[in-house]
Amino acid sequence: MSKKIVVLNGSPRKNGNTSALVREFTRGAREAGHTATEFFLDKMDIHGCKGCFGGHSSQECPCVQKDDMRKIYPAVRECDVIVLATPLYYWNMSGQIRTAIDRLFALEEGDGNLLRGHGRACALLMAAEGHGFEDVLLYYEHLMEHLKWKDLGHVLAGGGGVEGKPELEQAYGLGRSI
Repeated sequence: MSKKIVVLNGSPRKNGNTSALVREFTRGAREAGHTATEFFLDKMDIHGCKGCFGGHSSQECPCVQKDDMRKIYPAVRECDVIVLATPLYYWNMSGQIRTAIDRLFALEEGDGNLLRGHGRACALLMAAEGHGFEDVLLYYEHLMEHLKWKDLGHVLAGGGGVEGKPELEQAYGLGRSI
């Protein structure tokens, strides 16, 4: 059965290591018959969450802020799988992806929870110059638990560039396995 996949790419580099992992993942997913829509967050106008609790999940744009999240909300509502793709910055996800994740909260507010559960699944793709993914993996596990999403796995590419490394093949395999 074909799945709808949303990729939130939190890298500031369109041709960087994280984006290479995304390319291989989406290639595998598409070859397996799925659709994949990537949002390159660094080139989008997305503001930080105000914590106002003013969202209404059933509205076309559930957040009170009107920015490029309006492009992401409908895709997330309709998707089966969300892929979080990010470089490792200070033992966590990039600010670009953290901001988008925070803003997804609007889908949990108001008229019904359209984010948590709903049979969704998630995967994590990360690249880093060094290593030290333990803290971000703990955050990811807590996020999956809170959202009641199935964890499909992760690819963690540490130690610099990914060209020619097995993590690219792992990302492709993860995409094919969806």
